Amino acid sequence: MVAGQKKLVAVALVMLCGASLVRLVHAQAPAPARRIVSLVPALTEMLFAIGAGPQVVAVSSYDDFPAEVKKLPRVGALLDPDLERILALRPDLVVTYGSQTVLEAQFARTGIRAFSYRHGGIDTALQTLRDLGMATGQSAGAGRTIRDIRSQLDGVRARVKGRPRPKTLLVFERQPRTLQGLYVSGGAGFLNEMLTIAGADNVFADVARESVQPSHETLLTRAPELIVEVRATGLLAPAEAREEQGTWSALASIPAVQNGRVHFLNADYLVVPGPRLGLATEALARVIHPDAYK
Repeated sequence: MVAGQKKLVAVALVMLCGASLVRLVHAQAPAPARRIVSLVPALTEMLFAIGAGPQVVAVSSYDDFPAEVKKLPRVGALLDPDLERILALRPDLVVTYGSQTVLEAQFARTGIRAFSYRHGGIDTALQTLRDLGMATGQSAGAGRTIRDIRSQLDGVRARVKGRPRPKTLLVFERQPRTLQGLYVSGGAGFLNEMLTIAGADNVFADVARESVQPSHETLLTRAPELIVEVRATGLLAPAEAREEQGTWSALASIPAVQNGRVHFLNADYLVVPGPRLGLATEALARVIHPDAYK
């Protein structure tokens, strides 16, 4: 499996995890962490954004932003954390996924704190920034980052205010060159919230889940006026995007296909609920309402 495919699998696994949860696994408020291992790319980015980057001593196999993480040791990820290597780094805090309960128990036995995380909506991301700020002694930096994100989101809202809201299908995974294995945003989670702020109505807003795997018949019934597919960087070259647009001709009666409104966006931050949420929301808005950005 090539690196890009591994990244897509990782994104899909995270997107398909359960309800949002952020918790610091420790009985009392400890001293700020000074040696941090992060297994969660979204939170690695948060740590650097709030000023805790120098405290990070290792990251996951999938971390590539910001550039500083490329110089750090890699210690596995969601499915393959390297416990021996993590322990050898003597961390006082390890950022984990909420599903890694066995790993968290192992850290607890050795006296290492775990910051356990499941992603959810935008508010969850902002609260995670606050919690990381407290855990690392970087509360001021976390506050600045939160204010920046809110300002960016408010700017998008102002741009699209009063404009028609197209019925939109937001796709984050499917099998290449086919409409099989299709996963789209439901009416919960950060993707749905970004889409709403960007000035669109999610055709699956009534489904209270982060991800939906719709049938072709359901897609025809929902009749989206706009289709937006998001991909992590490196997973789709421009020529491939043009080819993939043609894949939708299999459902030619969908209004978005009839009107040529099938778009691909290619950037890691589009599928990561981190400090670039505002940038990702603007990218969606530029596709949904291009006239608002002329």
